[in-house]
Amino acid sequence: MTDSSVILTWTTTVRDRSGRMRPVPADTEVRMTAVDGAALPRYLDSRPTAYHYAEISGLEAGRTYHFEAYSDGVRAVPGRTLVTRQSGSPESTGTFTTVTPPPGALLRTIALANDVHFGEERSGILLAGLPIGLKHEPEDHPAFMLDALLEDLRCADRGADHLIVAGDLTDTGSAAESLAIRARFDAWGELGRDYFVCRGNHDTTPPDQPDHWGEVFHPFQRLAEYYLGGLRVISLDTSRRGRSGGTLEAAQLNRLRELLSADPDRPTLVFGHHPVTSHAAVSNPAGPGFVLDRSSAAALQEIYRSAPGVFLHHSGHTHRNRRNRPDPGVNVEFLEVGAAKEYPGGYTLLRIYEGGYTANFYKTRSESARRWSARTRRQYLGLHPDHALGTCGDRNHVVHRNFSGLVPARTTATEGVVARS
Repeated sequence: MTDSSVILTWTTTVRDRSGRMRPVPADTEVRMTAVDGAALPRYLDSRPTAYHYAEISGLEAGRTYHFEAYSDGVRAVPGRTLVTRQSGSPESTGTFTTVTPPPGALLRTIALANDVHFGEERSGILLAGLPIGLKHEPEDHPAFMLDALLEDLRCADRGADHLIVAGDLTDTGSAAESLAIRARFDAWGELGRDYFVCRGNHDTTPPDQPDHWGEVFHPFQRLAEYYLGGLRVISLDTSRRGRSGGTLEAAQLNRLRELLSADPDRPTLVFGHHPVTSHAAVSNPAGPGFVLDRSSAAALQEIYRSAPGVFLHHSGHTHRNRRNRPDPGVNVEFLEVGAAKEYPGGYTLLRIYEGGYTANFYKTRSESARRWSARTRRQYLGLHPDHALGTCGDRNHVVHRNFSGLVPARTTATEGVVARS
């Protein structure tokens, strides 16, 4: 839900003779009325598909709407998940209210993404090849899911000025995977100006092997600093070789402290692969050992306490959409974004205005991406949506901050200046 649009997605299925649910094509219809009873034009796409994606634009900011979704005359119902059936959710009430954007002009739009896992052959594997996971034939799912994301961001209705990818670009960190995904991103834009990356645990290699990802992108446990019209963007390398959990070595923490203390009020967006807060540590199924180690997390948030310009920390790794509560005394939004390579399959658009920002999660909309997202929805014994989708508030929210000193996108020649340490 944005200030002027809403996107509804659903899948149509039928039970076959064996009792299994199979996708069945049908039309896509949405009926909407405003809270005052005024009916909107019916949305109807007669092209048959089992994977429905209805985007309705032209709505008014801060207004409540009632909706009903249909396929071939049959009304869609909330998915069988705790998130979509919880009390008060738009899916359960059939109503939603468009957001009211922050005041002032739109300055720039940044896409937040993570967990591409380029080179992965099976999705949904937890440990030692179990469960067996899902495989797409004949295509490689990370490739077409990434292509769908990159194509989306260049469309006028998305209008992304930049892309930030918070780790796990590859599946094993091999030279072939690193070079291949670098080529895909380079075809979309320029590293350090149009797109920015950090390393994830899947982008590492064993200590006795060359650091292929680092040779293609950034050295191990090094941060990178960029400037975009007054906005500072800092990437952190939170990876540990041979470990799923993350850390920040002393040299990287010290360099970050130096950079932020030298200009503490500058609007700053930080991203790293591993979630940070205590809230993230206790809420993810793998427990505290799966995220940033508690010592590094405490040190990082202590640095943020002295740098009021830091407004958002973006992470991936958990493959879920979630706004995490910061630890006490830290005025920073800690945002996890769902994986690009599987359900919910998408990215978050951060639209920065003079008076704050909006965050909206978008599912990628190509036919192959919608089909794969629906298929991987049943991963982990069907429990994946309850973990990964996130609440409507996790996926759509507004934050008020003062960004009036930032320069709008594409009006400065100094964008992308980088200082590494």
